[in-house]
Amino acid sequence: MSTRIFKCRNLNIPLGERTLIMGILNATPDSFSDGGEAYGLQNAIDRGLELISAGADILDIGGESTRPGSDPVSLDEELERVIPVIEALSNKTKIPISIDTYKSEVARLALKAGAHIVNDISAGIFSEDMPEVVSDFGAGIVLMHIKGTPRDMQKNPSYDNVMEEISYFLMNAVIQFRSRGVDKSSILVDPGIGFGKKLLHNLELMKRLGELKKLASGVLVGPSRKSFISGITGSPVDDRLPETISAAVVCAFNGADVIRVHDVYPVAKALKVSDAIQR
Repeated sequence: MSTRIFKCRNLNIPLGERTLIMGILNATPDSFSDGGEAYGLQNAIDRGLELISAGADILDIGGESTRPGSDPVSLDEELERVIPVIEALSNKTKIPISIDTYKSEVARLALKAGAHIVNDISAGIFSEDMPEVVSDFGAGIVLMHIKGTPRDMQKNPSYDNVMEEISYFLMNAVIQFRSRGVDKSSILVDPGIGFGKKLLHNLELMKRLGELKKLASGVLVGPSRKSFISGITGSPVDDRLPETISAAVVCAFNGADVIRVHDVYPVAKALKVSDAIQR
């Protein structure tokens, strides 16, 4: 497998040698799967260190739930939730820290506090100056596809050709960021599993992830505990670990460079085996 580099600030993260894991740290009281578990500064710090110990290669810290039907939180509230966590963890670990936000001001202050990557569910659509923030810091950026907003994205989303439309959306997002000073090597693309997609849309996207690799330095995907799993097995949100592991392994085989998950330890073990087979 050829090695590529994902550049984020002063770090060069190799892609292609193995599948990397982005551990989810929701510093919120209301996330769809683990709301409240890492809410509050000490809880968030403890959770972050647990994820690192379990094998996370990147920590993704978020202060606003973007589950289907969710309402936005204020800028001040989001900053209050995430900035102290980033400051604390950046002094306790050398692994890259990602800020999960679509607000450019949150991104700017998070990067100033020690984050390396911005994970933007809107690919810059919700904050027009996001490219300049990313460029100014030399940060990495994850550009994700979303159809609509978190509040309305699951209200009967439809596509004529889901892969073609999402590829086109992400291609244009990459062009926008590159035209405003962000290098292609600093960009990951994410098809946005569960963000304005029905079950069959999600399955097709996970099957065809490799087609997105040409757009950026690599592909990130987040199947963890998502509702599409219930559409297949009927499992409730707190009992989707086996299905998440299965989806992660298949995504890795189909071209994902980074998998974003809640359950880092078991997924990391499974990916070690699948990586050994694949590579």
